[in-house]
Amino acid sequence: MASSHRLFQSINVIFFLLSIWSTPHVHCQSNIFSISDFGAISDAQTDSKQAILNAWNQSCATNGGTIVVPKGNYLLSDVELLGPCIGTTKFVLDGTLIAPEVPTPNIEYWIMFRALDSLSISGTGTLDGNGASYWKTNNPDIITSLVLEHVNDLSISGIHSVNSKKFHVSIHNCNGVAITNIHATAPADSPNTDGIHLQASSTITISGSSFATGDDCISIGEGVANVNITEVNCGPGHGISIGSLGKYPDEKEVSSIRVTNCNFTDTQNGMRIKTFGPSPPGLVSDVSFEGIRVNNVDNPIIIDQHYCPHSECDGDSSVSIQGVKFIDVRGTSSAPTGVKILCSRLQPCKDIELIGVSLTYDGQPTTAICSSVHLNFRGTNQIPSTCS
Repeated sequence: MASSHRLFQSINVIFFLLSIWSTPHVHCQSNIFSISDFGAISDAQTDSKQAILNAWNQSCATNGGTIVVPKGNYLLSDVELLGPCIGTTKFVLDGTLIAPEVPTPNIEYWIMFRALDSLSISGTGTLDGNGASYWKTNNPDIITSLVLEHVNDLSISGIHSVNSKKFHVSIHNCNGVAITNIHATAPADSPNTDGIHLQASSTITISGSSFATGDDCISIGEGVANVNITEVNCGPGHGISIGSLGKYPDEKEVSSIRVTNCNFTDTQNGMRIKTFGPSPPGLVSDVSFEGIRVNNVDNPIIIDQHYCPHSECDGDSSVSIQGVKFIDVRGTSSAPTGVKILCSRLQPCKDIELIGVSLTYDGQPTTAICSSVHLNFRGTNQIPSTCS
């Protein structure tokens, strides 16, 4: 009888262990959900969309749930990962997700996270937007590789984004965002491949990251406030831009933007603010660029209130720009003019300061051209030191 009882216990243990081993997503911790356990195949050919959705649903319903993309190459069509979730949800990207060459019609994103509180995206993996053939189509649609919409308490770290069809990352209607050590790359001639685009969002930090793209390294749209950008390397690309603003009525103001200790190399612009002319009213205020190094930059410092890329424009911008400081900006311009501050006659720029600026071209001092601006050069040995 004793031996039969022990045999019965042993059989129960075996069945218990088999039930654990046969359960997907168990990796020593019950809150970790690998997409490979939900059917994702690392062959760069089989669509992983359903596997990712299933893994996401499990992790979203688990307090502290973590979805993992393991090492390997996974094809992924468009996917929307929705909240709300229970507790903090983590998305760990260690492998490579590859976008289809042809995007899904009428969808302007590849991967979207939406309606979430407390989301972490991290890892050493790559989002491959597979954009080379798309760039040749001159398609006006903006297909963004990674969209974060209505996400609060968001962190993104470590990941790489390459060859996005258009924008690499878009942050829209988000609050409390920390982006660290990410890398976005695309050829210098790839159109509209902005590294990060910010819009209608606040309390954002971007640090320790690099962007080599065909458009703005970081672009800041309407309704953005309380941004700190530090220790970012930009180039090639179009620089760090506020705007373009004033395209639509009732745009919200842009305020409290800090850009510090950043490097620009071989970029079309360094620090830029641009508004359409003509335009509806708007406001940009309390902006500072400090500790900036530029190397062979076409327009190291530029405010352009006559931006009109696609048609002939007749009129002045009604966007007010005030309280902008360029502090300790040094390096080389690729053109004789290192500073362009061209403001609106309707709304002249106010309280614009250049402090400790030193920009040279081919070993010679650069010049500054200015219009409709209240500008103050502060400090000694500034290059340029006056407007021509």
